[in-house]
Amino acid sequence: MVKKKIIVGIDIRNIGKKRTGDEVVFLNLVKNFSKLKDKNFNYVLFTDIRDKNKLAKIKRQLNIEKNNQFKLVSLSVSLKMSKFIWNLWTLPRYLRKNPVDIYHTQYIVPLFLPKKIKLVTHIHDVSFKVYKQFIKWSDLFFLNILIPYSIRKSTKIIVVSQFTKQEIERYYPQAQEKIEVIYNAVNNMEEWNIEQVSFQKIKEKYQLPKKYILYLGTLQPRKNVETLIKGFLSFKKINNKEDISLVIAGKIKAHNFDRKLIPYLNKTQEKIYFIGFVDEKDKTNLIKKACLLVSPSLYEGFGLPVLEALNLGVPVLASNIKPHKEVGGEAIKYFSPLSVASLRKKIYNICVVSKTEYDSFLSKAKKQLNKFSWKKSAQKMLKIYKELYLDG
Repeated sequence: MVKKKIIVGIDIRNIGKKRTGDEVVFLNLVKNFSKLKDKNFNYVLFTDIRDKNKLAKIKRQLNIEKNNQFKLVSLSVSLKMSKFIWNLWTLPRYLRKNPVDIYHTQYIVPLFLPKKIKLVTHIHDVSFKVYKQFIKWSDLFFLNILIPYSIRKSTKIIVVSQFTKQEIERYYPQAQEKIEVIYNAVNNMEEWNIEQVSFQKIKEKYQLPKKYILYLGTLQPRKNVETLIKGFLSFKKINNKEDISLVIAGKIKAHNFDRKLIPYLNKTQEKIYFIGFVDEKDKTNLIKKACLLVSPSLYEGFGLPVLEALNLGVPVLASNIKPHKEVGGEAIKYFSPLSVASLRKKIYNICVVSKTEYDSFLSKAKKQLNKFSWKKSAQKMLKIYKELYLDG
């Protein structure tokens, strides 16, 4: 039994920053903490956003406007290396005056916190160890210093899949006793509000074609989007009667953008549409109207768009890497991520040949989705918080 309120500080700086998976995970965990209403906890949510309208929007997104268990604290830094300064000075200074029992962040823990504060870090993947050639040297330098530090200082390390757990244990054996797996998930269908924004408005906003294959995610080199484009062009060359386009949804020329994609950015005449970052409120309709979602990644920690598509009844084709198989199971189809021919063949089989297999797909998708729940993930996270607190 907890005698006093457990105060949990949570780094929510990615919320409102268009960080795709990183943003979605913490947004849904916090939202579900609010729904669970466990009276053992109070939460302090830390952001570096100052704009009052944006802060109000974040409160609405998290459903904490009228929940007095939650306090939103804005701490900003107006310097070039603001992220580093925030962790080095701004946040530690605040927490020394206003301590919490547990502090939960992603990847990099703050420096110089009071020793009594238990540290929890979420690590989604360690792609920077596997595909070093895709990472800027400056980023790689800091990651190779700060990730080992974070692992050493963390009381618990949360990972999003068994695959990521194995990868961290492989590169950082000292982390083994600290790791807990908490899966990502998708919201229940009633929470998606598919009709909240009409598809016609989405179609006009993003200038969408009538029928399309969808990619949704970042445009980093490890995401292997160039192979998807080549596979699609090969498919269109052989099957030019199929009026299908390729829609690529992801922030263009963002951090670590794959420069190999630049020649394809204005290829609408070849049915390739780069539509940029998609707002969370628009994402459901965008996925729902796709005839196929493709995830061609060379490396993933989890693969959230795969689950989102299954939840909306959209067939999925994914690279045959371990995390995709862990998330998609038998509900999705796989291809070799280094083979344009393999991708072209699978697109043809799904979009042209296998239209009659849809009912079987829906049955498998429903079975697979039962393994993932934000409510269950939030409950497991609260259980870990409580255990850390009671351990003293």
